[in-house]
Amino acid sequence: MLELSADCGRCAGLCCVAPAFAKSSDFAINKPAGRACPNLADDFRCGIHERLPERGFPGCVVFDCFGAGQQITQQTFGGRDWRSTPGIAGQMFALLPIVRQLHELIWYVTRALELPAARRLQPKLQSALDETTALVGGTPDELLALDLDLHRRKINPLLQKASELARAGGKRADHRGADLIGRRMKGADLRGASLRGALLIGTDLRGADLRTADFTGADLRGADLRGADLRGALFLTESQVKAAVTDDTTQL
Repeated sequence: MLELSADCGRCAGLCCVAPAFAKSSDFAINKPAGRACPNLADDFRCGIHERLPERGFPGCVVFDCFGAGQQITQQTFGGRDWRSTPGIAGQMFALLPIVRQLHELIWYVTRALELPAARRLQPKLQSALDETTALVGGTPDELLALDLDLHRRKINPLLQKASELARAGGKRADHRGADLIGRRMKGADLRGASLRGALLIGTDLRGADLRTADFTGADLRGADLRGADLRGALFLTESQVKAAVTDDTTQL
């Protein structure tokens, strides 16, 4: 069974090296792809992990590799790392976004399999889960040659259908891909809404009813979810919740 949660102690700090990031409200510095963040310690741990927001790195807090980091380090490369074996660095870094997306797909399909309303889709969902899990176990060359977009196009319709079945009892407002940045939606009735890919950056959703809403790929950075009801929300990830403003009145 694949691990779909990050275990930084078993990774070679890949998320601190592979991606590029630009100086912004999310990152305090510019860092090119393939160069280690200056905060990365010799043991591949973050030297300011407990103080990331205060030091200007809130973007690191909300990043989730879905367990891809330790999968690449421990399984794909058998425990080797890019420091002790520099020759594998390029492949390790190139594989992070690929394996991360595969793990993310596995996470979504696993959640879809748990939806009672989508029971009739379970055979196809299980087949998609098995196929994607098998792809994760490929060699570095096989993974790098993978047509990830094609694979996603095969699975996304299944996930969308599962979402539709699970949201059938709600009002089902369609906000797919909508630009709702900074919108005032306090107390809105969004039961069963599709918020797939919606931009909800800084959106006021205090007290909103978001039960069974679909949050696939929604950007919740700074969204105010205090007092909001997200019970039964679909495909809502831990990193999305971390990116939002919540308190003990947020129902998850």
